[in-house]
Amino acid sequence: MDAEYCGLQQGSSSSCRTADAVAWGAAQQQKRQRCQGSSSTSSSLQISEPEPQDHNSGEIVEEEDYYMEDDCDDDSDGYDEDDYEFDEADFNQHLADKFDDLDLPPGVEATVPWLQKIAAKEEAEEPSKSNNPDENADKYKQFKQFDTVQNFSDHHFSKNFEGEPARAWSKRVQHDWKLLEKDLPASIYVRVAEDRMDLLRAAIIGPKGTPYHDGLFFFDVHIPSSYPSGPPLVYYHSGGLRINPNLYNCGKVLVSIQALILNEKPYYNEPGYEATANTPHGQRNALEYNDNTFLYSCRTMLYSLRRPPEHFADLVAGHFRVHGHTILAACKYYMEGNDVGSVVPEEEEESECKNSDAGASSSSSNAPKPGAVKANPPTRRSTFNTSLKTLYEDLLMEFNVKGADTRRFIVEKLKKNQHAAV
Repeated sequence: MDAEYCGLQQGSSSSCRTADAVAWGAAQQQKRQRCQGSSSTSSSLQISEPEPQDHNSGEIVEEEDYYMEDDCDDDSDGYDEDDYEFDEADFNQHLADKFDDLDLPPGVEATVPWLQKIAAKEEAEEPSKSNNPDENADKYKQFKQFDTVQNFSDHHFSKNFEGEPARAWSKRVQHDWKLLEKDLPASIYVRVAEDRMDLLRAAIIGPKGTPYHDGLFFFDVHIPSSYPSGPPLVYYHSGGLRINPNLYNCGKVLVSIQALILNEKPYYNEPGYEATANTPHGQRNALEYNDNTFLYSCRTMLYSLRRPPEHFADLVAGHFRVHGHTILAACKYYMEGNDVGSVVPEEEEESECKNSDAGASSSSSNAPKPGAVKANPPTRRSTFNTSLKTLYEDLLMEFNVKGADTRRFIVEKLKKNQHAAV
């Protein structure tokens, strides 16, 4: 500032212009320091304003009024804060451009929005290891029919702990474990807990020729301290669906499971209904019950695929990888008007039937085939087809993820969609 006033007193115009530039630059530096809150600001602002002097140019006073103005909100780009609207997208893009070539330390990515989106995209594109078809197949092959686990965290009877068991009870349960390990039918899988010998979980595959075919049904068992005098307690993982008169949607189980419950005509398991077995009314109701049971069975499949019981995830994935094709073929066969539970023809036989009927009209192609459900009203069967069609689409997606042979059904779906688009 002394140089500025010295130049003015000497009357040199060139010196004044130089001093003006220096003074203006110093003032700008002071302003930046003041806006940044630096410790040197207070001292640099303690400048006594000179007495106005009557000079021809008068520019010095203007410059002093400008650079000494205490306004930190006014920036050098001329933007008014009140008129500026923050654009988060532009801000994030600016950050992305700035840090694209940097290796950020672990944890930083989680706080940066554009990196969160990239991470989410990469996670979605990366196939899940648990859904790897080859891995599912290997684990399924290695899944034992009977095995011990440490414990069950989701067992229905996990709270039914009766204290330390008696020695005689433990010996009897271990004896029964050995029998199960040796003599289990091929369609039953069992896991028992080492830490809780009173807990057992079983999976039963639905028998062929029934509306339960190829389904997986899970049961939790509690062996009470009164065993073998008192019977075990059994809970069915229903998912809220009652697929049999003796399997309640609350999980309550009655009678023998595989032989007397998962059978060809579950309708007659209802007390008193067996008397109508040979009547048209009873047969019609039994067929309708089979339709609804198969729908429930399909929903149970989806329930198990999405929330497999603990220690049985490998069985669920592998089972439906192997049997997915058969289940989808059965769905289509039933939607064509055939009895639920009836034998689905092999693909070679199916294609031969279609070729022989190639000249038939479109109306006759939808006519019920031998053994079809003629006793059911068309409107009711239409409701069944609508529900099964939705389930079929969901099952197709889930089975495909698990690595099942779904090529035929996907090709049919694509052709149908292309035809509809035309």
